[in-house]
Amino acid sequence: MALPPTTLARIAGLIYLFCIGCGLFATSVRASVFVPGDAATTADNIRASATLYRLSFFADLITAVPYLVLVMLLYLLLRHVSQLAAAAMVVFLAVQAVNTLNLLNQYTALTIATGDAYHRGLGQAGADALTLLFTDVHHHGYRLGAAYFGAWLVPLGYLVIKSGYFPRVLGVLLIIGCFGYLAVQALTFLAPTAPEGLITVFIAVGGFPEILFMGWLLVRGVRLPYPGWPALAPATPSR
Repeated sequence: MALPPTTLARIAGLIYLFCIGCGLFATSVRASVFVPGDAATTADNIRASATLYRLSFFADLITAVPYLVLVMLLYLLLRHVSQLAAAAMVVFLAVQAVNTLNLLNQYTALTIATGDAYHRGLGQAGADALTLLFTDVHHHGYRLGAAYFGAWLVPLGYLVIKSGYFPRVLGVLLIIGCFGYLAVQALTFLAPTAPEGLITVFIAVGGFPEILFMGWLLVRGVRLPYPGWPALAPATPSR
């Protein structure tokens, strides 16, 4: 039996909360150990916080499948508005899940920083430099994924606006959030000397609407009545 829209919305909200929570934890841990351009300090920080760094890797890793479940639930909730927009939403987020492979760079940095074999073979300075290299590659790979992670917010925002289930302003903010993520990518690769504080502002522009949308899913679900929700066909009596 099909789940009612409110149930779909609240399950999606719980999964969204889990994914955002894991992402914020992982991001904050990485930010606390990564010192751009300073190999020795970055490697020392990873060694000093090896367990926490490993947990941040795992926190990002375990969100890959829940994100796909989340977008499928949103597809079921919103596909009646536009099959094409709902499918585009799924495709963009599904492609972004490939960015999980980038986590291999974080795990490699951890392995080199904490592995005696690398220090014996490369020396302390060489191992630290390699640790910084893989940390840097992971950092920039994460920013590359912002294009797809932002892109899925455009069809989602459109569906939110047209569905009648949510305040339209939520959909507008989600679309604006897309451009926040794209600005992060543009600043990272076109203006590498841009202040990190400015990049943080655009990350907030991208992330804040998602947090608002997640909160609405959890607290309100969808507006009642359910405009446009396809009515279930009456059951055919058995003979």
